[in-house]
Amino acid sequence: MKYIISIIQPDRLDDVLDELTNVGVHLVTVTEVMGRGRQKGISEVYRSHVESGSLLHKIKIEIAVNDDYLPVVLEAITSKAKTGHVGDGKIFILDLEQTIRIRTGEEGPAAIG
Repeated sequence: MKYIISIIQPDRLDDVLDELTNVGVHLVTVTEVMGRGRQKGISEVYRSHVESGSLLHKIKIEIAVNDDYLPVVLEAITSKAKTGHVGDGKIFILDLEQTIRIRTGEEGPAAIG
């Protein structure tokens, strides 16, 4: 089992979620986050004063999948989140040691599916 954490641009969220649904992935957690990478934030003008912004609005998508779904999910995210510009985001893949479905007590891969 794998735990996928993806950081993407906010305007790409609907396309990514639609593509995940198309490939059969419905269990996702989405969080609005702030962060920065090579973009190093943006500057804004407020009352004629330039305010240096160090963080940008991003979207974090978290998905737990069985190993066989990993390539499909990665393709769905990258194909819909990629614009080719700096700031498209990152995907982190972690090994998932255990999963338990609270309602039924199912464990492991059965708890994800």
